[in-house]
Amino acid sequence: MSQVPSQVSQSLLESLKIIVGNHHVLTTEAETYRFRHGFRFGSGSVLAVVQPGSLVELWRVAQACVQAGTIVIMQAANTGLTGGSTPDGNDYDRDIVLISTLRLTGSHLIGEGRQVVCLPGATLYELESKLAAIGREPHSVIGSSCIGASVLGGISNNSGGALVQRGPAYTEMAVFGQVGQDGQLRLVNHLGIELGNDPETILSKLQAGTFTDADISWEAGRGHDGDYVTHVRDVDANTPARYNADPARWHEAAGCAGKLVVFAVRLDTFPANKNASVFYIGTNSTDELEDLRRHVLTAFEELPIAGEYIHRDAFNIAEKYGKDTFAIIRKFGTGFLPKMFAMKSRFDIFTKKFGFLPVNLSDRVMQALSVLIPNQLPQRMLDYRDQFEHHLMLKVTETLTPAMRAYLQEYFGKVTGSFFECTPDEGSRAFLHRFAAAGAAVRYRAVHHREAEDIVALDVALRRNDREWFETLPQEIEDKISVKLYYGHFLCHVMHQDYVVKKGYNAMAVEHSMLPGLDARGARYPAEHNVGHLYEAPEDMLAHYRTLDPCNCFNPGIGQATKKRNWLAESV
Repeated sequence: MSQVPSQVSQSLLESLKIIVGNHHVLTTEAETYRFRHGFRFGSGSVLAVVQPGSLVELWRVAQACVQAGTIVIMQAANTGLTGGSTPDGNDYDRDIVLISTLRLTGSHLIGEGRQVVCLPGATLYELESKLAAIGREPHSVIGSSCIGASVLGGISNNSGGALVQRGPAYTEMAVFGQVGQDGQLRLVNHLGIELGNDPETILSKLQAGTFTDADISWEAGRGHDGDYVTHVRDVDANTPARYNADPARWHEAAGCAGKLVVFAVRLDTFPANKNASVFYIGTNSTDELEDLRRHVLTAFEELPIAGEYIHRDAFNIAEKYGKDTFAIIRKFGTGFLPKMFAMKSRFDIFTKKFGFLPVNLSDRVMQALSVLIPNQLPQRMLDYRDQFEHHLMLKVTETLTPAMRAYLQEYFGKVTGSFFECTPDEGSRAFLHRFAAAGAAVRYRAVHHREAEDIVALDVALRRNDREWFETLPQEIEDKISVKLYYGHFLCHVMHQDYVVKKGYNAMAVEHSMLPGLDARGARYPAEHNVGHLYEAPEDMLAHYRTLDPCNCFNPGIGQATKKRNWLAESV
């Protein structure tokens, strides 16, 4: 903690311990470390980290914090890249209680699995596994699920995803707590399920799933953004297909960014794609990929499942610095990764106690051991790496496969690039390699800490009609960067751009120097990770947050807004 708790704060701590038990109220620097520090960005002090074990406990904790006048930061898996569920600095005007929902796992299938009700700690991996048993899948099916990301975290941030047809995470059905203008916390049930009137009764029934089909309204609202499939096909539109600051995808819990206490969301599920095919495409021409993208989005009745891009440089970095992650997922599945990250965090906390040990020791040890791991990539992918700068993986359904094969044969018969149709094992490895790239920059920085200052991680939504999608940086920015990793959801024109900044340069300053160039291109950022504490929120987004949270008591400072109570200006 940054200071000795006041009498009021001490009284609150005692109340919280009564609600959740002493063991689940964490107050020491070591206990709270992994909750107070973001995956890539954001850190600060807190009065306590509280871990409720039931929805009723979560309600009581939130009530106690609101009544005590403390700030509440809601946190699920803490896998975000912009620090949106951690404190940012120590300049808040009130104590902070961070509520971790990791113990609140679970989900309920309804309508024979056509929809699901997810509790705050439910992970994407948990949901994937549950739905796989009945031949269905959730909105997102890899990427964030690999690092233990939560379902509610995705909804709260309108997170993106790799699946072309589904767009950002979205729902109009949720149960949430909201503080009104009068400073009172109220429970709102917009789940479309009759659960009673008393908050604790509602939450008890919700957690236990003690409701029947007769209690469920099937006209309560949308469980995903069904319009996106049409939206993304408009390749001549002068605006991006999806980005977090798009008001069209804000609705209560969806896009709330921690400005509400969300107890549950109700989402659509989707039939699992069986016997999908993967086509691996290589080219040295950005124009060829763009022509292909436009045709694929407009010429077929059915859209691909996914279309993932990776640049040769990102390919190489991921091959070397993501090899252990790749191998672990292949061997143990994505379900093991959250455990691995938790063990890594505890190891890092332990080693910090010994000043003589090198920094980033866990990453350095894991990287050293990865040398012993055999090559994980198919030879045909390695050959394409040597031949081509730009790589695209197209995953399509069994029904679309013949038409896509015929088109690619015709197209690459007259251009300079090439393609091959993957075996099931090659396809699996190709997509896993692409997603391993997302963590490769972090490992690279950790291993090369003497040469690397920090990482600038941008996720950028380009205009749908933008043919000049590949970035060219001014030389004065290029000179400050040692490694660039470009990869992304190509058909949606959402690109992830990770830069390892050379030692001695301020990463934040480098990032800010890049933004005017993106603005001039009509791009929007962030595309799918929300503003967090890293980006300045546009005014309509701030107005939305003020509507959700008029007291500014939940997650203040998001979007670089004021951290003060009742949205007072920082100068007051």
